[in-house]
Amino acid sequence: MTSRAIALAAFGAAAVAVAVPAMAHHSFAMFDQQKIMTLDGTVHEFQWTNPHAFLEVDVPEAGKTTRWSLELNSPNNLKRQGWSRDAVKPGDKVTVRMNPLRDGQPGGLFLDLRFPSGKTLDSGLPKNGKPVNVPQL
Repeated sequence: MTSRAIALAAFGAAAVAVAVPAMAHHSFAMFDQQKIMTLDGTVHEFQWTNPHAFLEVDVPEAGKTTRWSLELNSPNNLKRQGWSRDAVKPGDKVTVRMNPLRDGQPGGLFLDLRFPSGKTLDSGLPKNGKPVNVPQL
């Protein structure tokens, strides 16, 4: 086998090794997309990170506070939707709608957020119970 053939084979193997985790990463199966929950709380942290931004919200429930971790779109897509890295700040009071995790842990897929002023930030995802990235048969 020539060195060029070896290099091409190595490149092909590397491309497959990178593509498989990337495809698995974009599954929305862990979220119950037929259920929409509303949380009223205070922003603990907004992480403007790739591949997905995250919003952590402290929600008072039954005498204790639970921290909810919500997955958003990528910063690149959020920017196109009018977001910025400082759109949400720690201490902001917010009402958030999301699809909860199927396993019952305090987390989910972010749908939209409303500030007390009425200003809304949206995910661009469907909010009608139709799942994202599920093939229609």
